[in-house]
Amino acid sequence: MRNGDADSRTGTPGTSSGGSGGNPQGPVACASSLAARRDDSRQRTMQLMEAVVERENMFGALRQVEANKGSAGVDGVSVDALRACLREHWPRIKEELLEGRYQPQPVRKVEIPKPGGKGMRQLGIPTVMDRLIQQALNQVMQPIFDPDFSESSYGFRPGRSAHQAVLRAREYAATDRRWVVDMDLEKFFDRVNHDILMARLARKIADRRVLQLIRRYLQAGSMVGGVVSPRTEGTPQGGPLSPLLSNILLDDLDKELEQRGHAFCRYADDCNIYVKSRRAGQRVLESLTRFLANRLKLKVNVDKSAVARPWVRKFLGYSMTFHKRPRLRVAPAVVDRMKAKLREQFRMGRGRNIRRVIEELTPVLRGWVNYFRLSEVKGNFEELDEWIRRKFRCIIWRQWKRTYTRAKNMMKCGLGEERAWRSAKNQRGPWWNSGASHMNQCFPKRFFERLGLVSLLSQLRRLQCTS
Repeated sequence: MRNGDADSRTGTPGTSSGGSGGNPQGPVACASSLAARRDDSRQRTMQLMEAVVERENMFGALRQVEANKGSAGVDGVSVDALRACLREHWPRIKEELLEGRYQPQPVRKVEIPKPGGKGMRQLGIPTVMDRLIQQALNQVMQPIFDPDFSESSYGFRPGRSAHQAVLRAREYAATDRRWVVDMDLEKFFDRVNHDILMARLARKIADRRVLQLIRRYLQAGSMVGGVVSPRTEGTPQGGPLSPLLSNILLDDLDKELEQRGHAFCRYADDCNIYVKSRRAGQRVLESLTRFLANRLKLKVNVDKSAVARPWVRKFLGYSMTFHKRPRLRVAPAVVDRMKAKLREQFRMGRGRNIRRVIEELTPVLRGWVNYFRLSEVKGNFEELDEWIRRKFRCIIWRQWKRTYTRAKNMMKCGLGEERAWRSAKNQRGPWWNSGASHMNQCFPKRFFERLGLVSLLSQLRRLQCTS
């Protein structure tokens, strides 16, 4: 067998008189080699729990949990108290993990508004101890599963990002694939089938203790008002292990798309497939809907999924122009969502010092423009800058309250007495006045720059110059 393999690799003719002219044992040897590698991989994962609780792995997990911070779980133990808790309880917990007896605690159920305010998203916050163990599991499982993931999968993987997915999507749209199948999975994290997921995990993990522990995490109930509700399906968003588990389950979708020869980008449960015509897109959407229902027991949200032009839909917050060489831009719905978020900040800042409000807004603005730094259409940034400055002028106008105060302060800002009094008595509302020439003259752009207000457009240009 070994000699035959060598002949096959070096191109030496074998003894077979078959049409291929190769060694008839080659395919058998290849299959045997593949099976041997699989057996070897499973053998290495027989003692996976020992790798999970290994000292360096646990210290790495501890540093990551502390860096992520986050709120306490159902036991009320904070991240700051985790080290003290470990000193007291880790020997017992480690023994329980190695013996397969560890029982996770329920997650704390939290609801947050979905983007756009349509419904609520349910999060499950594990205890800090369970977050630590999940992070340790993630660190040893990621290198086992990640190498076999699709090149078109970008979410929650080392060395990959949403920006890479967006750039690849633009590349597809720049070819003759000018239609996109924008597929949305209905309540994906709430609908994950535990048995199907565990079967995928068992393909590469042979340590029954690890498999049992993961199933216990999947089945750990959620606590609301002191009452624990059991879980029979789904994986709670909020734990360090959930993103990896979602990639493991949806890898079947990736492999199916690759086998069909589709050009696609997937980031977690957000998947876009690029095709050449609307008709082809409809066929793809219908067939994938059946595939997901039959193979993975997942449901496609028909209301949010569509076949459309890429510049009509959004992907990871970005949209693009209709040009032959599309340019990236911030999706209009995302700009509206940003305005809604800022409105809440401005409402809380009506009676406060403007400089203090600006200090609180600065991290939000910097983070937003940093994520959308790939945008090649800058009009949204300029319009949002103007809108933010107008909101601040509106706050100032409200704070002045009385006609006399408004006239006096406008004169201090350099307006003539007649114009100041005429503007102060115009009987218009705060929003109208905040956009009028008298308030623009009193509080120009340079005034807010001196207070430290971040210009989104200037920040974008700076980021693009340095990248």
